[in-house]
Amino acid sequence: MRGTAVAAALGVVAVLGVQGIAGGSEAETEAQDQAANGPSAYSARAKETGPVKSEVHRLALTSKGRGEAALSRRATEPFGMLGVSWTDADAEVKGTIEARTRSAETGEWSDWIALEPYLRGLDGERAAERGSTEPVWVGRSDGAEVRVSDGAASGTLPAGLRLDMVDPIADGDADQGGDELNAEPAAFAAPAIDPGPPSTVPQPPVVTRAQWGADESLNNEGPIYLPDGRIKAVFVHHTTDADYDCAESAAIVRAIHVYHVKTNGWRDLGYNFLVDKCGTIFEGRQGGIDQPVQGAHTYGFNAESTSVSVIGDYTDVAASNAALTATARMAAYKLGQYGGDPAGTTTLVAGATQTNYHGQKFTAGQAYTFNQISGHRDGFNTQCPGMKLYPQLPSIRTLAAGPVQNLQVTSVGGGALPVDGAYESPGPVTLSWSTSTPSSLITRFELLVDGAPVTTTSGSARSASATLPAGTHTVAVKAVHQSGKTTVTSAVTVKVPFPKKFVPVTPERLMDTRVGLGVPQAKIGPGGVVTLQVAGKGDIPATGVGAVVLNVTATRVTGTSFVSVYPNGTTRTDASNLNVVEGQTVPNLVIVPVVNGKVDFYNNAYSIDLIADVTGYYTTGADGSTHVNIGPERVMDTRTGLGVPREKLGPADVATLQVAGVNGVPADGVTAVVLNVTATRVTGTSYISVYPDGTTRTAASNLNVVEGQTVPNLVIVPVVNGKVSFYNNANSVDLIADITGYYTSGSEGALHYNVGPKRLMDTRVGLGVPQEKLGAADVVTLKVAGVGGVPADASAVVLNVTATRVTGTSYISVYPDGTTRTAASNLNVVEGQTVPNLVIVPVVNGRVSFYNNAYSVDLIADITGYFVK
Repeated sequence: MRGTAVAAALGVVAVLGVQGIAGGSEAETEAQDQAANGPSAYSARAKETGPVKSEVHRLALTSKGRGEAALSRRATEPFGMLGVSWTDADAEVKGTIEARTRSAETGEWSDWIALEPYLRGLDGERAAERGSTEPVWVGRSDGAEVRVSDGAASGTLPAGLRLDMVDPIADGDADQGGDELNAEPAAFAAPAIDPGPPSTVPQPPVVTRAQWGADESLNNEGPIYLPDGRIKAVFVHHTTDADYDCAESAAIVRAIHVYHVKTNGWRDLGYNFLVDKCGTIFEGRQGGIDQPVQGAHTYGFNAESTSVSVIGDYTDVAASNAALTATARMAAYKLGQYGGDPAGTTTLVAGATQTNYHGQKFTAGQAYTFNQISGHRDGFNTQCPGMKLYPQLPSIRTLAAGPVQNLQVTSVGGGALPVDGAYESPGPVTLSWSTSTPSSLITRFELLVDGAPVTTTSGSARSASATLPAGTHTVAVKAVHQSGKTTVTSAVTVKVPFPKKFVPVTPERLMDTRVGLGVPQAKIGPGGVVTLQVAGKGDIPATGVGAVVLNVTATRVTGTSFVSVYPNGTTRTDASNLNVVEGQTVPNLVIVPVVNGKVDFYNNAYSIDLIADVTGYYTTGADGSTHVNIGPERVMDTRTGLGVPREKLGPADVATLQVAGVNGVPADGVTAVVLNVTATRVTGTSYISVYPDGTTRTAASNLNVVEGQTVPNLVIVPVVNGKVSFYNNANSVDLIADITGYYTSGSEGALHYNVGPKRLMDTRVGLGVPQEKLGAADVVTLKVAGVGGVPADASAVVLNVTATRVTGTSYISVYPDGTTRTAASNLNVVEGQTVPNLVIVPVVNGRVSFYNNAYSVDLIADITGYFVK
């Protein structure tokens, strides 16, 4: 907006006062007349005396086109009854008429009230009759809102629609001119205005006038708006300020405001918006951030434009990237309200005859082409917005219009390694990228696998991960600009080996942070990660390992936290494996992909010790077993003598369960069984180990219990002699075992595929299932086939199921959809607990079901893999 010696030499005064007058606005001329001659009847009521009587206040509805009309929510004169009427009593509103009101007593707004039209002629033929609705008593109110929609195909509404409000006890000093139609919002002391049109881009954060301390006593004329109500261009300016600290920005804006009003004599601050060098946006001229407010900024073109002024002098220095970004965001928002294109052009009608800085002549009343984001000098003879800022306008247009610029993949990792011009991965892959477009202008990024989005991140993210199924895939990143325009990187090729077989191993401890086994001897603090080498350790081979089966135990916990186990070198997702509170010892089985021969363990908060015992691994080699679904079915219960003698296990006691040849498990070829083992009626602190019959028990454990607990945990245990053994360390305990499947050396089983970890279900937010707790005996069914990378022909899925916000003692069963639920359970919970457990559950009809026995509970399910025959 700054004037310069160039303008002065050409005999043009580059001041806002002249520019404001030359905008071609009748509304502005009217407002100036009002300022000179006093307020109009619409802005102040004449005080009258006389008896108190009822009053009718009337407000015209605004046509929205397409057969819609409305009266925006606003403050009104007090009233107690309302109805909607229109000029022609023969006309009909075939759609809906609704209103709502604000209580003068409480300030609360009512629900929408349906207003029913009267039939014409209820009082005979009357020439003055208007069409109307039945009146509705609403109690003493001081605000109203109306919406009308015509249901007819023509999409038309009757003429003269208005809201009629009746005040049966009007104040004695109220305006008695009740027959006058006060249609202007300025007719009331605290008017509301219609919301501005929605924009195609988000509104950026703006420091409002109230927040920067505007002295509104300087502004007693009220705002004016563009004559056609449509912003067609944004003019960029700079101010007269030189160097400053961003902490002073609000004071600068206040000073400009006072100067424009007290010195220039304007109605208000001339700029619509101001931006400081740190990228903070300030509301300028009053009237509404989302409104087409007419400012005083670009002589001759104020009537069709808005303005953004960058605080500072940009004659000799360029504007900061933060200022350019903020200017672009504000310009894009305002143009987006009216279908504008920040990179496009428009035509503006000159409000004055003049010549701009470039020597282009304008004649008042003629139309001229402008960039929709232009500099002040494009419309007026001035150097503004500065010799250094003006060349930056193309960058502002690009930032505002999109698409995202210079998007490129910078690295491929997460287990993917370069091989012959492509990449190979056991499943997980992480792409990282860069772009020159600021994050604030980016709506989101999408990780594309074979052209379809599989992961969505925020505009500030610069990496994303996915686990790919077997085969050859193209992986790319798509950026979505706030304008909706998209950019896609060049794709990279990632090959994933084919499915894996299971190899059971004798349970063996691989990690213990308490003693420094496998990792350093130290607790894991908040946000801490430890990495465990698993390939080449114990009975696990150094190569060909796709995933490992670990029983992970958290102990010596100092506060509420959760633990996530995930492939090394990948981006951790929101999936978790254990949830703990202070003093707990909690185990859970984990099937986790192996990347770089390693897996990572993350602790969210406080400090914790972790233990990991391996029970098997999945391999891409020829050796190994396949999975067969069975059950879930109860195969052991020491309380009733099912499968083993009817007696508790005492200190150091061992119970041995025959699994081969019974309960649907074949007598031969069984290498391991999948059991959900539950300890209950515990008399004291102990741990339980489940291990192959006839082998030497190792230090590995599966459950950790204290007195009174009921604790479940999934176990995948090798079968020797057709049996498995259960060891109790101390005190006494009852044990229950439910079988869900087995592994066989034959060809009848299914192969395992890694996927995730990814959240598929969360009743707290309505992910996958309705957003509501499961009550007593409630069942929810989750679609898994064809979701989250699981194919339609999956025979079983591996889910980490977590129960939380539990209101009382209960148990959870996860079972195949459409089948009869058995007595088997997967989780046992008490009030206030958060309990996870791994579940391998058959898929029927593409779904699995979740049953809660009592009280209420929220459930979460994270998928880690699936099986396909």
